[in-house]
Amino acid sequence: MQMKRIRARSHRSGAHNRADESYFIKWAVACACLALAVVLAGTAQNAATTPVGSPGNQRVDVPTPVNQSPDTNAQIKANDRQAKESVSALANLERRKQIADDSANLLKLANDLKAEVDKTTKDTLSLDVIRKADQIEHLARSFKGKTKLAAGAS
Repeated sequence: MQMKRIRARSHRSGAHNRADESYFIKWAVACACLALAVVLAGTAQNAATTPVGSPGNQRVDVPTPVNQSPDTNAQIKANDRQAKESVSALANLERRKQIADDSANLLKLANDLKAEVDKTTKDTLSLDVIRKADQIEHLARSFKGKTKLAAGAS
């Protein structure tokens, strides 16, 4: 009995290998044909959607921010902004100069007032002392207004 089984197995395995090989070859050919059909269909579809001479086949260069020239409106806005910044910078510089001059003048007037007050007695005030005090008050108020403008502009 064992010999029959061995012969049956060898007979089956030999036949089975040949059938597997032909089955494998048939499947390989079928898959290759299917892949070829898919490639051809895709190529035909691309050719049908975009004609040969159409702009779809040509490369379109879209300008990027690096190589694109700025449009006229952007240039005008940039120029206006630069002009306003330069005008405000000059005005701010002039304002700072006036503040420095006013503070020096205020210090001089305060020293002069102190010297005048020191010359007078405690019971009397001269008309010059009152005028200098008014000048100092007026200059101090204008100085305060200028410093507020300079602080707001900065």
